[in-house]
Parts: sequence; structure tokens; C-alpha cells
Amino acid sequence: MTETTYTAVVTATGEGRNGGRALSDDGLLDVTLAIPKAMGGAGGATNPEQLLAAGWASCFLGAVKRAAAQKKVPVQNLSVIADVTLHHDKQLDEFVLSAALHIELSGVDQQTADELGAGAHQICPYSKATRDNVPVTIDATVV
Repeated sequence: MTETTYTAVVTATGEGRNGGRALSDDGLLDVTLAIPKAMGGAGGATNPEQLLAAGWASCFLGAVKRAAAQKKVPVQNLSVIADVTLHHDKQLDEFVLSAALHIELSGVDQQTADELGAGAHQICPYSKATRDNVPVTIDATVV
């Protein structure tokens, strides 16, 4: 059995993604939720896909750094952009997610950047949690 490192506790109330609220037990996260205008909602507040993208991008950045450290490769100017997309399967009338993780970094060549992206995808807990369930593409751009 693994050792528990940390448990995040967040409570969603109200109408969930349609005007609800998400609040962490420590009070540091306190957001109102809204359906994006792009989906016909009012917008003006965050949504679950943005929250997932923020968490995944942050975690994946750490995983790229770890993969680079394991390879003893110094990276510079590292950023990760996560695109989390909500899809509606009209035939089944259900929703599914996909993701694209875009790595931007300098200090390495393109092949090494691609290898770091692939390595990070193997060690990132978000990538592990969604593996074989959420289609994910990863690309790296050396800047």
C-alpha cells in the first residue's frame, strides 16, 4: 500500500456547474461556477474543465521537471498549456473529455523535448488517473 501524501477536500454546492460554488476545506479555493458562454451559459465564472486544466497543467509541469532531472537535462522557460475539451456524444446523449498538453521549453533539442513530454505523461498522477479513459495528445515546442 502507498503512503498518503495529501488529500484535497472540495465541496460543490448549489447547481454545480450552472451557478454553483466549489469550496475547499481550508477556504483557499472558493469559486463560483458557471456554464461557459461557448456552451450557451451565462459565463462570468470558472467551470470544471478550467479547474481540471489548471490542476493537470500544474502537475504535468512538475512531471516534466522530474523527467528532466532523471535524465540530467536542464530545461529553461518551461510552461505547460492544458486544453481540456468537453464533448457531447449526441447519439448516446453523454459527455466525455479529451485533453491536449502543450509543453513549451528551451535549453533542449526537439527530440529531448518530445522525450520529456512522453516521460512526464508516464509519471504525472493526472495522466495516470485518466489513462485509457481520456484521449490525450502531447506536443512539445522548443522556444
